[in-house]
Amino acid sequence: MQSAPFTRPTLIAAVELLEQHSQARFNQVVLRLALEDEISSDTGISVAKKCDLLGRIVVQRVDAILDTLDGRMTLGEAVVRQAALLAQPDAIHPLQTAFARGLARDAFVLVWDDNGRNASIRAALPGEIQLPETDDEVHRLLKSFAFMTPLGHLDQAIEAHTRGDWAACNGQLRTFLESLFDDIARNVRPEDAAKRPSSENRRALLAEIGFLSTSRNEWTGDGKNYVNGLFKMLHTEGSHPGLSDEDHSTFRLHVVLVTARTFLRRLANGR
Repeated sequence: MQSAPFTRPTLIAAVELLEQHSQARFNQVVLRLALEDEISSDTGISVAKKCDLLGRIVVQRVDAILDTLDGRMTLGEAVVRQAALLAQPDAIHPLQTAFARGLARDAFVLVWDDNGRNASIRAALPGEIQLPETDDEVHRLLKSFAFMTPLGHLDQAIEAHTRGDWAACNGQLRTFLESLFDDIARNVRPEDAAKRPSSENRRALLAEIGFLSTSRNEWTGDGKNYVNGLFKMLHTEGSHPGLSDEDHSTFRLHVVLVTARTFLRRLANGR
């Protein structure tokens, strides 16, 4: 597992944000980080002093691996995630501003759940092709059609990409796209889709009814088309060390998001 690329300024900003905790809450964070033997739970020691000690430990052991409820991750990532839980939408507090700016420099952003209460971190997407807007639109359309299975796979793919778990991201992207076409087929032709035994058969159904275009090579009978080619690319396995693996996983994420938006828009427009 590769460590999340959080720089020293971001880690320090995260620790400073944790100083907002009460004694009891901060002691719980220490337990989650498995640092109870190094940071005392004594309430006679101020949270500020405990944060100072935590910061020194984190910058020295940023890549140490620990188990959390969200899986195995580095100590640095775990601290950043704990700090993100304290973030508030539209907050102008200097500590949160510094934390958000640090995340932005490290190519991460804060995102909130549907209730606007609970924050988490997500890898930032390139702005030159409006990927953040595309991501938001895909999520909105998935929720509007109640396509909850594809939505879950997409969120898991993005979460894996945020952690740098490229293999998990790649696998979830393929499953997301497969379940998306399944749900589209069930939405437009529920009875016919139920008779199709496989996902590929349901994609063929979408071509038969004109949802997938044969004239534009979105789907063809010989298998040499955009959709089949995309699935073949997403099906490739095997990881490669270094930046190339990260680049290819990010490329897959971008292509899948743009593709999903195209077909969800088509469904929303009734075509």
